[in-house]
Amino acid sequence: MIIKSTADLVKDELPIEQEAMVIPEDGGAVSGLVLVDIINGFCTVGAGNLAPTEPNTQITEMIKESESMARLFCEKKLPVMVFLDSHHPGKPENPYPPHCLVGTPESNLVPALEWLDKEPNVTIRRKDCFDGFLGSIQEDGSNVFVDWVAKNAITSVKIIDLLPLYE
Repeated sequence: MIIKSTADLVKDELPIEQEAMVIPEDGGAVSGLVLVDIINGFCTVGAGNLAPTEPNTQITEMIKESESMARLFCEKKLPVMVFLDSHHPGKPENPYPPHCLVGTPESNLVPALEWLDKEPNVTIRRKDCFDGFLGSIQEDGSNVFVDWVAKNAITSVKIIDLLPLYE
């Protein structure tokens, strides 16, 4: 049995190259924005088991960048995908303590981004695993993220998430 990494699964579905991103003005190529887990439970002081315990400059700057990019993409009517960590009680995500439980404020966007849920070009996807790509797989085998890229004919993606803060 061969087990593929998430990166390999994504590469099977989407061509991936890392390069500088330029948002075209001509309406030709389509850029997409992906925001991953910019939620209270990871970013708002005291909002949950995995939230910061004191203000963090890196998180504050990442939220500002997320808001700025999201506003730019929404003004240009470009597609935005938002992943929200959202777990059901009693269904642990080891090795982490219970966090970002469905229906609690910790699984919701930080206040600076709450406006996104009213934007027509924004797709919000709640996921119950660390990985947004794997968390997008439906019971029928389709993938919400892959479908979003295809539906919007996206040629480049800007991803903003917390991971660089923990590397």
